[in-house]
This record gives sequence, C-alpha cells and structure tokens, in this order.
Amino acid sequence: MNVEKVTEHIVKWLKDYAENARVKGYVVGVSGGIDSAVTSTLCAMTGLDVLCVEMPIHQHQDHVTRAQEHIKQLKERFDNVNDVRSDLTPVFDTFVNAMPAVENNPQVELTLGNTRARLRMTTLYYHGGVHGLLVAGTGNKVEDFGVGFYTKYGDGGVDVSPIADLLKSEVYTVGDFLQVPTSIMKAAPSDGLYGAERTDEDQIGASYDELEWAMEFILKKIDSNSLTSRQQEVIQIYKDYNRRNQHKMNPIPVCTIPNNLR
Repeated sequence: MNVEKVTEHIVKWLKDYAENARVKGYVVGVSGGIDSAVTSTLCAMTGLDVLCVEMPIHQHQDHVTRAQEHIKQLKERFDNVNDVRSDLTPVFDTFVNAMPAVENNPQVELTLGNTRARLRMTTLYYHGGVHGLLVAGTGNKVEDFGVGFYTKYGDGGVDVSPIADLLKSEVYTVGDFLQVPTSIMKAAPSDGLYGAERTDEDQIGASYDELEWAMEFILKKIDSNSLTSRQQEVIQIYKDYNRRNQHKMNPIPVCTIPNNLR
C-alpha cells in the first residue's frame, strides 16, 4: 500500500464530500482506539472544522487517558480541531433504571453494550446538528464488511465511512504514517462497551490478523486441504459472524406489495 497516496486520497475525498454537502466539516467520536484516532486525524487534515467528542459511559481509565492524549496532540497539530466531553454515564444509568429488571438472561449484557453505542450515536448527531458537521464513522473493512463487529444504529450509524475500505493492518499502517500516539498504536483493540477492559479478540475469538487472513482466504477461494486446526477454527468464526451479521451489512428488507393486492 502506498500509504502517502492513500492518505491523500482519503483526505481529498473527505474534503470534497463535505464541501459538496455544504457543511463545515466533521464530528468524530474519539475512544482512545486506533480507528477513531486515524479517522479524526484524516478529518483534521482536510482543514475543515473537526469536533472530537469524548463520550464516556463507565469508561475504563486506559481508554479515557488515550483519548485525551490523542485529542491534545491533534489540537496542538491542527488549528481546526476542537473537542467536547459529553459524559453519558448518568444518561445510561437513568435509561437502565427505567427498564424492567430481567434476571438470568444472557442477552442483557450484549443489549446494554449496544445501548451504549446507540447513545453515543445520538450524541454525535446532536453535536453534528448544532455545529453543521457530518458524522464520520470509524469502522474498518474487517469490522464493517467481514464480521459485522459493530452496533446497528450505533457506531454503524454514520454519514460517511472514510476508512471502511482499509483492513485493520492497513489502518495501523496509516496510523503510523499519521503519527498517532504510541499508546494507541500499541493498545489492544477494544470497543469499550463493557466497562472493564475486554478486547475485541476476547469477544470474537480471533485476532484481526487472523480475521484478515480468513477474509482473504474465503474471497480468493483458496484450497483448504492443508489448513491447520486453528485456521479451520478461525474460518468458522469468520463465517459464523459474517452470516449472523448480514442484517447489518445489507439494506433494510422491504416487504413489497404485489400490484394485484393494491
């Protein structure tokens, strides 16, 4: 990958899109992870207004520290970057307390994780609406089109997806080129939706390197006779996530009414 050319291409795409849409720039949720760090830096490089939003919800301190370090660095490098902190912990707690108690249901934790992501989406659109900014998504290719590792109408609810055609390894390559803080480059990827530190690999059961390999393997239809037991396991993990999450990747199904019923 020609990282300099790819970077220039994305920055130009972002600037052209915003100017054609007649908006001032972009709002980005900054989590302390590599994807949001790269996305916000690319947006900053357009020279347009960029608002970085911190949205903690019972957030792990490591995430908060990395997010603040990145925002501080961005503001020192770019005059067009501003930031705001919207503490959603009391909002989330109020929501949870308003819901009926559900005991012994394994889906509660997952549902509450998705609720956090949807509260953050609503917050980003509030700031975007107030300041005339588009919401820039932070999903990469493996998450968005491989395993569907994001929340529908949460972090999947965006106006533009500038890094969605980059594999996770390519996001790191761009991040290194953009001088993203070392603490973020070295941190294990995590969606930060479950309070205590839980990595993406812990949740998925495979690393992004393994998932990228599986994605390429399936797309290229490589002979599977010589796969190791771990490779077979990773292929199955990838296929299971991809199958389950097609509802996120495909357009909303519409029930079409036949003409003879009208």
